[in-house]
Amino acid sequence: MPHRIGDLYQRHAHAFDAARRRSFPERAWLEKFVRTIPRGGQILDLGCGGGEPVDRFLIDRGYRLTGVDIAPAMIKLARTRFFRHNWIEADIARFGAESSAYDGIVAWSSLFHLEHEYQDKLIQRMAIWLKRGGVALFNTGPENGVSLGELGGEELFHASLSPGEYRAIFAKSGLAELAHRIADPDCGGMTVWLVGKV
Repeated sequence: MPHRIGDLYQRHAHAFDAARRRSFPERAWLEKFVRTIPRGGQILDLGCGGGEPVDRFLIDRGYRLTGVDIAPAMIKLARTRFFRHNWIEADIARFGAESSAYDGIVAWSSLFHLEHEYQDKLIQRMAIWLKRGGVALFNTGPENGVSLGELGGEELFHASLSPGEYRAIFAKSGLAELAHRIADPDCGGMTVWLVGKV
């Protein structure tokens, strides 16, 4: 399934990127996310797309970015825009990073493209990659289930666990829930999680 997602984003990279540059509903959550991250801190963006608008927001505030995306066209856009930062073409479900390397991790509109078991594994790996006191921001669906969205008129896979299941993963991974909102009306109806490594 992730490879099909990659092919889909590759085919529609420029149209998706153009639409994404005009929409920034998660800005308030990102402002909350960076409050505890020191200026110059290292941030990992899993599913970075072309780097707009999330990575531009972070880079403009003095953070060092490592972005990961499965679609080569997306990585090319990010490298062109922000050549001083690190951009990696990889499947986030299989990506490996150095232990305790990051002050913050973002997985915005990317984690929910993974099947349930891979979400569980990736959240556990995110906990390992975070420095103590580091924070992670991501969004999910509001309940356990699978749904199909669309991108460029093609079906786009989404999956989510229940809030209780995510909290169980946090508990076994050494993550503490800092903020959570189901179907946040101020964020395009997205269900958002902010967690920290204790």
